[in-house]
Amino acid sequence: MPDDPNHQHHNQEEEEEEEAEAEASLWAEIKAEARQDAESEPALASYLYSTILSHPSLARSLSFHLANKLSSSTLLSTLLYDLFLNSFTSNPLLLSSAAADLRAARHRDPACSSFSHCLLNYKGFLACQAHRLSHLLWSHRRRPLALALHSRVADVFSVDIHPAARLGSGILFDHATGVVIGETAVVGNNVSILHHVTLGGTGKVGGDRHPKIGDGVLIGAGATILGNVRIGEGAKVGAGSVVLIDVPPRTTAVGNPARLVGGKEKPARHEDVPGESMDHTSFIAEWSDYII
Repeated sequence: MPDDPNHQHHNQEEEEEEEAEAEASLWAEIKAEARQDAESEPALASYLYSTILSHPSLARSLSFHLANKLSSSTLLSTLLYDLFLNSFTSNPLLLSSAAADLRAARHRDPACSSFSHCLLNYKGFLACQAHRLSHLLWSHRRRPLALALHSRVADVFSVDIHPAARLGSGILFDHATGVVIGETAVVGNNVSILHHVTLGGTGKVGGDRHPKIGDGVLIGAGATILGNVRIGEGAKVGAGSVVLIDVPPRTTAVGNPARLVGGKEKPARHEDVPGESMDHTSFIAEWSDYII
């Protein structure tokens, strides 16, 4: 028997209400953190007021902060503020994704001392939110503006994500410097990516030519993944690895060229979700070739 449309609509409304409550609670916590920081460090009081405390919502604060970060003499902050705010207002998924990204940084990165610190200072978080807008513009055929914003993000944050690339939610770009993600790349939910990671193509071939990263994947610093390859759900790519073929779910690929820990025939599999646990080195005990 088909599902009752009224029941589905009711469930969707409940989910939207719960999401709105969660975002309101997160915003209240961010403001409380900012007030405490302003009291303990008066030199930052004016900055914290203009970026967080003067705004009634996360959408307005984030729009204001990104607009000021990314503005230039020819790309005005007022234009960017309107673009961001209109996008957050008309596309609730953008704001819920931003909230998920904030929680990801706070929960996964031991250096992230507060949500407000991430909102103001984590360029990986800010670059990710700016990319979401450039992707929306790209999807709506506003490609010159999408590319202009993409260029500014690369200039300001040293993060180069093509506007057509698709990112899930709960993304952590840890440190973020030097991250490059190509046009046809897809990154799933709850993925953690460290600095100097490349999700690239293999040459001049067009079409679908970039990696597909499953949910819960962890990609270590300096890893390079090239071509239309799939990194399976919950897999781990060690720092400095070069991956040119698919990596099965729940396995670990390390080295240049990358090899599966445990061997190709019976690779070792882990139960945790490395994109959330941030466990970079547990494979060492199983990697018999690791010798110093």
